[in-house]
Amino acid sequence: MAQISQPILGVSSATSKPVAADERLRKTSFVTQVMRRPELGAAAGLILVTIFFLSTADSSMFTLAGVMNILSPAAQLGILAIAAALLMIGGEFDLSIGSMVAFAGLIFGTLIVLSGLPLLVAIALTFVFAALLGGINGQIVIRTRLPSFIVTLAFLFILRGLSLVGLKWVTGGSTQLRGIGDQAGEGLVRELFSGVAFEGLFSWLASHDVIAKFPNGAPTVTGVPISIIWFILFAAIATWVLLRTRTGNWIFASGGDANAARNSGVPVNRVKTGLFMLTACAAALVAILTVLDAGSTDARRGFQKEFEAIIAAVIGGCLLTGGYGSAIGAFFGAIIFGMVSIGLTYTRFDSDWFQVFLGGMLLLAVLFNNFIRKKVTGER
Repeated sequence: MAQISQPILGVSSATSKPVAADERLRKTSFVTQVMRRPELGAAAGLILVTIFFLSTADSSMFTLAGVMNILSPAAQLGILAIAAALLMIGGEFDLSIGSMVAFAGLIFGTLIVLSGLPLLVAIALTFVFAALLGGINGQIVIRTRLPSFIVTLAFLFILRGLSLVGLKWVTGGSTQLRGIGDQAGEGLVRELFSGVAFEGLFSWLASHDVIAKFPNGAPTVTGVPISIIWFILFAAIATWVLLRTRTGNWIFASGGDANAARNSGVPVNRVKTGLFMLTACAAALVAILTVLDAGSTDARRGFQKEFEAIIAAVIGGCLLTGGYGSAIGAFFGAIIFGMVSIGLTYTRFDSDWFQVFLGGMLLLAVLFNNFIRKKVTGER
């Protein structure tokens, strides 16, 4: 009887050639895993910026009050940056996000002051209106196949112009609408979108000499600005969605290779439209937070924030080509912005150096991200 030979492990019985191991099963070193993280550059940048200000700035910068002063503007930018990061991972841009802040502020203020609607209803309608505009942005990009850079650049000017014209029409010639804070009233809804959180905790900490306080016993910092709470929650939810859900996989796939994603059953058009709606709603959230805190809105609100948000997202590891990035990286990128913009006032440097920093950080971030990607993937 003929003896049946068994194929040797790792060798094809037909060709007697070694079978290549599946690269998905290949183990990678801890260093390689760290280098593959998109937020590596932002985390390193944050450490370097912190060291710089520790050595050059006044010591009051790193007190509790100084940290809150840094995080407040960082939080407002960060909400925009995280939404912009998700859209960039999905392969698109939204240059209208800054102008949407001003336009959403106009809508919100008008609903409160002129229509006299309850605060909760005004907030809900503002989000709905922003989502509709974001959806229009997305549908134009998808149906015309025009670059999102061009479409949203057009909306940048359209929304900014509508904010100017609308405010003048509403106020009778002024580009600022006042009295929103008085008309909004008080209550739980107001506390969710303005003021500070954990006031009782901070009072207790001051009474036990854990944090600084005034001679009368009141804490020098009464609580955490509510915008910071929104910023942290948004970053946590966005990170969870990207890393732990099917929607996150769809976002990466849509930005990496839209055609391959469609062939795999990913609803690319729906994903991208939803991301445009998210960026518009993020802008509306920033508008509501800032309008309620200031008690007014104006046509220049959110000016140039679209560029700062995209820069923060790029610093956070997002590639301009899509399919790669991190929400937590944008979180770090926004904190870097806040630290530099406010931190320069604690030093002897001219605050106008901040503009130089923006351009420099953008260029360095792109070069660093490309370098790391090539090192990890072996590209030339």
